[in-house]
Amino acid sequence: MYYEDYDNAGYQDKNGDDVYSKPVRAGKRTYFFDVKATKGNDYYLTITESKRRVERDGRYVYDKHKIFLYKEDFDKFADGLQEVVNFIRERCPAGPDTTPESHSETPFSNVNFEEL
Repeated sequence: MYYEDYDNAGYQDKNGDDVYSKPVRAGKRTYFFDVKATKGNDYYLTITESKRRVERDGRYVYDKHKIFLYKEDFDKFADGLQEVVNFIRERCPAGPDTTPESHSETPFSNVNFEEL
């Protein structure tokens, strides 16, 4: 697994050909799960968190952070993620705003990739 700030990840990101993308809106954040292919046609995953915020002058800017996840790390990453999600669900009382059913689904067709 490789983590890098989005602004510095552009070089590596340009090397990968886009294969598949899944945006997930979650409140003020959007998560992008992007499958990329190397020149050797080996796949890897990038996970990007994008959060919109307002500057003092009223302009919108997007804070972005990206993780590169390679095939050899998928199982360990998924196991670790599942473990901490289970830990949180078991120990943190769920309120009305923390249940998955409380989040309304937003159609993904409204995602403006140029702004993100």
